[in-house]
Amino acid sequence: MSVSDGLKANPVSGGRKRSSPLLLIAASLLIFAAIAGAAFLLWRPTTLRIAVGPAGSDDQKLIQSLAQTFASEGSPIRLTLISTAGAVESLGLLAAGETDLAVGRADEEMPKGAGSVAILRKNVVVLWTPSGAPRKGGKKDTKPKIKEIGDLEGHRIGVIGRTPVNVALLKVILSESGVNVDKVAISRFSTGQITEMVRDTTIDAFMTVGPLDSKITIDAINTTARLRGEPAFLAIDVSEAIAHKHPLYESEEIPGSSFTASPARPDDTVDTVGVNHLIVAPKSLSDATVGAFTRALFTVRPSLARENPAASKIEKPDTDKDAAIPAHPGAAAYIDGTERTFLDKYSDYIWGAVLLLSVLGSGTAWLRHYMKRDERSLTSEHRDKLLAHIAQVRKIDSVEELDALQEEADEFLRETLECYDDGAIDEGDLSAYGLVLEQFHHAVADRRAVLGASPAAQPRARVS
Repeated sequence: MSVSDGLKANPVSGGRKRSSPLLLIAASLLIFAAIAGAAFLLWRPTTLRIAVGPAGSDDQKLIQSLAQTFASEGSPIRLTLISTAGAVESLGLLAAGETDLAVGRADEEMPKGAGSVAILRKNVVVLWTPSGAPRKGGKKDTKPKIKEIGDLEGHRIGVIGRTPVNVALLKVILSESGVNVDKVAISRFSTGQITEMVRDTTIDAFMTVGPLDSKITIDAINTTARLRGEPAFLAIDVSEAIAHKHPLYESEEIPGSSFTASPARPDDTVDTVGVNHLIVAPKSLSDATVGAFTRALFTVRPSLARENPAASKIEKPDTDKDAAIPAHPGAAAYIDGTERTFLDKYSDYIWGAVLLLSVLGSGTAWLRHYMKRDERSLTSEHRDKLLAHIAQVRKIDSVEELDALQEEADEFLRETLECYDDGAIDEGDLSAYGLVLEQFHHAVADRRAVLGASPAAQPRARVS
């Protein structure tokens, strides 16, 4: 009887063999499900919360356009907007961990460890004075003209925007320009009070902080020209010194005709101070997530600028370590081209896992081998008994004794095949057992012939 015949004839081993394909299919489905699940998690878009305000502002409109562009272009990043009253509240939510990103000015109080992700725009300080509107009698206001910032001492300045950082910036400019801040009156007005501010003749100069194309600034300048006479722009000659002493600010220039072309306002380049408007992220937000957002932002910027021209002002932040507000490590890695690939990040873990699996595989094989030692010993005993039976068969004088030995050999075969199915022995051990079994059958057949038994009545299979 061959080994294959024995396997077919053995109901126990046959059941195990038939179940093997089902186990293989089940294992394959589990592996496929695991891979599909991992792929889903890896490729699923990451949704980030971003706080921006106030409602209806240019900042919020820009971020809304960005969120829509991310969605329409299938970006791996999605944005959920959190509307706030302004930068102060936005940064407060960031500090409290209630948002992932926030839009705010660089000179606002930043949460500890927050890093810049992108520069949305550069705000510049615009300072101007009215030339003086004619009085009812036809004469102009006879107040002494303010020709430079140093002349502002003893005067009143109207600041558009109720955020306290505008007043703090003005005081820095006055102080660095040699003006006694205590001798300058400062009044704050909302963006809806421009006409009221300009009509107030006790105010001798005006200030705004915003982008060069700010509608608020342009409206304030045009209103000044209409109600108080042609505006004269005040240069901040100490802008470079301010930028050196106060790293949150930068030295900037206002090009001629930035606000109106006819007449040209200003009529020449004006030195001023700028401050960045930023998207910032906390250090707790992973580098990979921030890097993905930064990459997505600058990828869609060209198409976003076609929908919202303000997007053309988006710039990459300063990645120097000593920057006033350092770039978030994730953004810096993208900008500097030092992002680590998946293999760079996890190669050590992958090789470690491979090594661990190899060790576990070897250990499992050894443990299985050790646990099956009794079955291997049983197979060896059966083989040795068959060898002993071969010599015994030649001395038997009755067919009944041969039948008894044959039944015992059949039982040995059944147990040996079970050991093979369990993995206790390999094919080499099974082949060695088959050779002994074949010799046993030859000896039985020869002895039956001697005793006069019909070989046809006792069919024997050959083990190979």
